[in-house]
Amino acid sequence: MIKKTFGKFTKWNVLKGLIFREIDDLIISSTGIISFLSFFVGGVVAIQTAINIENPLLPKNLIAFTTRQSIILEFAPTFISVIMAGKVGSYITSSIGTMRVTEQIDALEVMGVNTYNYLIFPKIIALTLYPFLITISMFVGIFGGYVACISGGFSSPAEFVEGLQLDFRPFHVTYAFIKTFTFAMLLATIPSYHGFYMQGGALEVGKSSTTSFIWTSVAIITANSFITNILLTWSELKIYTNHLME
Repeated sequence: MIKKTFGKFTKWNVLKGLIFREIDDLIISSTGIISFLSFFVGGVVAIQTAINIENPLLPKNLIAFTTRQSIILEFAPTFISVIMAGKVGSYITSSIGTMRVTEQIDALEVMGVNTYNYLIFPKIIALTLYPFLITISMFVGIFGGYVACISGGFSSPAEFVEGLQLDFRPFHVTYAFIKTFTFAMLLATIPSYHGFYMQGGALEVGKSSTTSFIWTSVAIITANSFITNILLTWSELKIYTNHLME
């Protein structure tokens, strides 16, 4: 499927319009729900951390530190991607599956159109902008933690900012975006596959969307495990080696 997707290209004038439409449907339309979820989850993480570090010996800046690490390392790239598997993945599967059921794909193939490129390629290109959504999620999530922490009186603004800067490793952001780009490709390809090769009638569209969501989620969690084991283990080993050399 991937080979055919990058095979015979549709005319650029047509393809450009399809790409911009997919960017609007897959990326821009998801900004609201991602911002909403990130803000409140960031707040919940901050509150739960604050409640669980009531020991006066523990500094208050740990609240911001924990919120930052939770949002950047896991919530924004991984759990937002699982949520997007339900929203974006189901949309992709159902839209392509409906075209299969109504024989629109067959009609395009009769006209000599490379349907793989026409239907799947714009979605892949649109989801290369997926890291933009995750960046928004990171900022909004941390801001939600800040608002919850300050409004609840758990720490001062200075302590929260200090916690955000505590032991910050730029590689963690790189790691998060490597995961994000990998998940974006999974979000584009797996639902497209289930929609394109769907068989049956209109009832099968809903079943294919559910199956697509399940397999996309499984692929995201599995990929997350492998990437985390490889990249973070390598990062910690490199830091440990540098300390030994010093």
